[in-house]
Amino acid sequence: MSDHRIDDRQAISELMTGWIHRDREQWDELAGLFHEDATLRILWFAGSAHDFIDGSRRMGHGPLRSKHFIGAPAIRFAGDRAFVETNAILLAELTGAGIGATIHNRFLDRVSRRDGSWRIEQRDSVYDMGGFTYPFGVAGAPDIDAQALADRHPREYAALAYLLETAGHPVTGTYPTRFGEQEAAILEAGSAWLAETHLAHR
Repeated sequence: MSDHRIDDRQAISELMTGWIHRDREQWDELAGLFHEDATLRILWFAGSAHDFIDGSRRMGHGPLRSKHFIGAPAIRFAGDRAFVETNAILLAELTGAGIGATIHNRFLDRVSRRDGSWRIEQRDSVYDMGGFTYPFGVAGAPDIDAQALADRHPREYAALAYLLETAGHPVTGTYPTRFGEQEAAILEAGSAWLAETHLAHR
């Protein structure tokens, strides 16, 4: 059976895998993934895509290093809109500190086609699970007050929050976790956003 959306699916898939530009510090290419008015909300940032890229550039000069593996997206279309859910794995490390983290998350994106081009207009991240890694072995890792960390952050992203805060990037508030209320709200709002397109064409 033919898929009349195959070109659209390919374009959106390339947007998702384009997150490699963040790891590679290719800022102009990263900016090309987003509409001019796009917004993001992830663990250390909430605001415009433009400000996110500036913040990522500054973060690149610090001790925190990261790399993302991006899975194949699940896409729901409605006209020139698409709601996209993409599995990702984040590997992070504080250079020289003997500690890192592996985090499994999902990007929940509102993607739209404007002037013939698909771009991200809103990105949220849901944190599924995660934990610490020890590049030099546990004996070489810093001491962590596990209870204090658990009191401050959900276990799904506590390890990443620790690395971010140690590197000087505060993590305030709470963020979406698997099957949580915030995730449900994002999914519900995404479905409503898609439905607006169907209503407009009635």
